[in-house]
Amino acid sequence: MDRPFRSRGQLSSRAPSFTFHSSNEKLRMSSAQYEPLALEAGEDDERFIYHKYNGPLHRSRRHLLALLTRYAIGGATLVVLVWVASFVVPNSWLPKLIGPNEEFVDGVDIEFCAQPPTNAAWNEALDKARSHLKDWTLEDKVNLATGVGWQNGPCVGNIPAIEKRGWKGLCLQDSPLGVRMTDGISAFPAGINVAATFNRKLMRARGAAMAHEFRGKGAHVFLGPMMNLARAPDAGRNWEGSGPDPYLTGEASYETIVGMQAIGVQACAKHFLNNEQEWARTTSSSNNRELYIHPFLRSVQAGVVSVMCSYNQLNGTYTCEHDGLLQTVLKHELGFKGYVMSDWQATMSTHSAQEGLDMSMPGDIKFFSGDSYFGKNLTKYIMDGKMPQSRLDDMATRILGAWYLMGQDKDFPEVNFESFHKNTPTDKHVDVQGDHYKLVREIGAKSTVLLKNKNDALPFKTPRSIALIGQDAGPARRGPNGIKNREGIDGVLGMGWGSGCPLEAIQARARQAASNSSISWFLEDNDLEGAKASVAGRDVAIVFIAADSGEERFHDDGSTIGDRHNLTAFLGGDVLVQAVASVHSNVIVVVHTVGPIIVEPWVSHANVTALVWAGLPGQEAGNSLADVLWGDVNPSGRLPYTIAKNEGDYSARVNWGNGTMIIYSKFLTKKARLNVDYRHFDANKIEPRFAFGFGLSYTTFKYSDLEIDTVGTESGLQATAWRKGLVKDGKEFGAHVAPWLHEPHVRVSFKLENNGSLAGTEIPQLYLSMPSSTHSPPNILRGFDAVPLAPGEARTIIMALSRYDLSIWDVRQQGWVLPPGAIGVRVGSSSRDFKLGGDIRLYK
Repeated sequence: MDRPFRSRGQLSSRAPSFTFHSSNEKLRMSSAQYEPLALEAGEDDERFIYHKYNGPLHRSRRHLLALLTRYAIGGATLVVLVWVASFVVPNSWLPKLIGPNEEFVDGVDIEFCAQPPTNAAWNEALDKARSHLKDWTLEDKVNLATGVGWQNGPCVGNIPAIEKRGWKGLCLQDSPLGVRMTDGISAFPAGINVAATFNRKLMRARGAAMAHEFRGKGAHVFLGPMMNLARAPDAGRNWEGSGPDPYLTGEASYETIVGMQAIGVQACAKHFLNNEQEWARTTSSSNNRELYIHPFLRSVQAGVVSVMCSYNQLNGTYTCEHDGLLQTVLKHELGFKGYVMSDWQATMSTHSAQEGLDMSMPGDIKFFSGDSYFGKNLTKYIMDGKMPQSRLDDMATRILGAWYLMGQDKDFPEVNFESFHKNTPTDKHVDVQGDHYKLVREIGAKSTVLLKNKNDALPFKTPRSIALIGQDAGPARRGPNGIKNREGIDGVLGMGWGSGCPLEAIQARARQAASNSSISWFLEDNDLEGAKASVAGRDVAIVFIAADSGEERFHDDGSTIGDRHNLTAFLGGDVLVQAVASVHSNVIVVVHTVGPIIVEPWVSHANVTALVWAGLPGQEAGNSLADVLWGDVNPSGRLPYTIAKNEGDYSARVNWGNGTMIIYSKFLTKKARLNVDYRHFDANKIEPRFAFGFGLSYTTFKYSDLEIDTVGTESGLQATAWRKGLVKDGKEFGAHVAPWLHEPHVRVSFKLENNGSLAGTEIPQLYLSMPSSTHSPPNILRGFDAVPLAPGEARTIIMALSRYDLSIWDVRQQGWVLPPGAIGVRVGSSSRDFKLGGDIRLYK
């Protein structure tokens, strides 16, 4: 056995996969992680880099031992010993876990209970599917793969029932933050807000809660999560996902999928691949696999049962008929066992079935066209000998296998809503909200990012009078659904293309704090003189501004077509803030937005005392904001993207040119293409206004005592070759998710202390700095956690890095290798604020 490597330092390192908190209050292992790294000069677009999946540490046996230790003895030292010992504990010691048809019990930790499906579970489900399909005709199997057409069923996507085969069909339904196109449902915080929590437990809880509502409506497939990267900050659907960082996006996707599928609802990872903007989204873009495939790899590790291919082309071929992408990368290299569906109207030919597409959605070639590339055309294609029936058998097996894996063959509710034909007898108006408003409110508050707090303007100390300025502070004037498809701003912005009311919540909370409090409001954005007059004599002026975007086929009043044309606040928001700040000395700005906006016109104004970045918090926007303003919740949200000082500082923007989707147009080198968001700012030494991962708290934290150790042995030919910079068995099925690659190999520990006067949650972040010879970005996120601490409380945090985290992709060997030289480890509170640092030297 090699002598363990140890390093101590004062700069900080960032750890992914799992975390131990040495505290009697909580001991938790956070879920697995992986992320992209670097590349060498001359490497081509087909090269990838994955990083961080510590799935083995998320196994139930580790949790079991951790909990036993917590309740039996506790203490950081013993926790470490138990963690090491857990690798020899047999799986037979495992407790019974929650199955797909069982509900979580009150007080049961979702992160402990929900687990990805095992290989054995997958194999059993696929065997059931094969057995079920034995008597099916060719036409039956084709029907299983062909949607019934747009608006020809109750859901946005429908696979027909085949009663004689015991098959009841599938309901596939949007959306990114709840069940779309029906009533009696919750509007959850958007994906970008969930990412801003940097809290895996909340990510998973949201997935489970949304799944309960989908299941309650009888919807089998949740068309999400979306995991395209927000490389262009103005791209319209960025808010549906988790931002520009592959690691954070991968973790949010993983947790959402595990939480959702634990309730027996199929998740769908989308959009595979490179659907990075809305304008001209059906045209071509280049591939950079070390960035964009990571969240999908993580989704496969979560056990996702379906993947949606995207509209765009990849190196000249539509993704939904791209054999190399669907068959080689997804189904072979990543070992995906589920089915691939097309995005709506993204099936481009019948031969796409031969290339890896398993299901055509919504079924017709164009909406209402009445024809299909699948259906009768696919039947004829097979009968003419152009595709073997074995490929159709594979398609049907994957679809039916997913159904069995989720337990949807037993006791799954019937579809009880109508997306397109409201108030018909089949629309039962079933209310599935339960008490999910509590979770919505919690995530809304914990995703709120405090970016400025001059002279401790927040939390409020019972101000006597408050003025609320801006239409974003109030209710929708046209009612909650007054704008079709939420295509614009009317009232508070709770979701992309959305509306939702801080006014009432702030009124209620202010009167709870002081019965003689006075709340006034002025909800006009364009009447600057009226706004200035309204704040006279008030203790505090809160100005609300917003920026919106959405999907390409939906439009607002003409200023935005999906993607944003600029990164400024809508409706003259900058001018509104400046006007109020010119006459009032205590202005708090609240921003509801789909992504970054430029705040330079007013952020440094002496009278702007606080900046609260609320994002898209969902239906409880007002209550979650009030929780933060009064300090009922100490803000722990962190930016999931960089806020620049100038629009031109970003590495890429939406291309509005000749219809070619080239979001990499500013880059001439492959090295630069890795530098998304904060990586670009770091590599080019650009000072951001607010860095990725940044956020203030009402308390302060101290980092100390960094230690870095290797764990385990170099057993196995693959691991031995890896340490020498060589690849063995890199082309095997599922090679990129092989256990040896994702086992913990380096342990990073540090002490985290709340040295302030209030309880709060810190978000420690771990970044790696690869050797300069790899031409990697300067710093790459490899881990994070949400650590609650009481005043004066300290915890030892232990995180692990796998070989995968420490690797780069070698294009010549087509595999993951350890780069020669020292790998820097940085731990801190943002991508620009490292508290501790050390390095790792493993190469032989």
